Amino acid sequence: MNEVKESLRSIEQKYKLFQQQQFTFIAALERCRDNAHDKIRPISSIGQVQSYMEHNCYNSTDRRVLLMFLDICSELNKLCPHLEALHPGTPVTNNLLEKCKMLVSQSNDLSSLRAKYPHDVVNHLSCDEARNHYGGVVSLIPLVLDFMKEWIAHSEKLPRKALQHVSVPPAGQEVTGKATSLAQTGGTQPWLRKHMCRQSPRDSLKPRGKDKGGCQPPWRPPGGRL
Repeated sequence: MNEVKESLRSIEQKYKLFQQQQFTFIAALERCRDNAHDKIRPISSIGQVQSYMEHNCYNSTDRRVLLMFLDICSELNKLCPHLEALHPGTPVTNNLLEKCKMLVSQSNDLSSLRAKYPHDVVNHLSCDEARNHYGGVVSLIPLVLDFMKEWIAHSEKLPRKALQHVSVPPAGQEVTGKATSLAQTGGTQPWLRKHMCRQSPRDSLKPRGKDKGGCQPPWRPPGGRL
């Protein structure tokens, strides 16, 4: 859990730097749309931003800020399997994780996303037209970060054993292991070895057909004492 929280904090720090360059990001997208002659449709997916950067971006500054956005999205996408591996999940955490997976998918339609208070990324867009075209793409990262932080908050309330993967040995394996260890250490318990040492070799050679399981009395000479 600590590693996941540290990874999320690192992504948040990168996002804060990216957020300071939102105007540069929007300007880069605007120029790419001009170069692609694609001024009608809004930015609707991460894949569309990827395509703009690869085919319609001719400015190093624009390429840098687009790549920053794509890198953050990629890191969020890679973090999802780590969250999933921490525990089996509850209905609440599973729902949050599914939202994160869907949002960071390359082909997911994000044009209708709008990050609301306390986020102000949409309010920083200049006009209604800009909000319609770029409101979704600027809302994506803050929404995913919120869902992941909510996932962590719910997961930390679960019992500790729910966050641990314990491998239970198959039936019989534990017993077999104990038997093996006994064989390696002499094969018998100490008290049993002591009892066996007390038994005389002569007694061990006597046939046990008439032995009822009781101890034989010591031999006495006729009319004599021990």
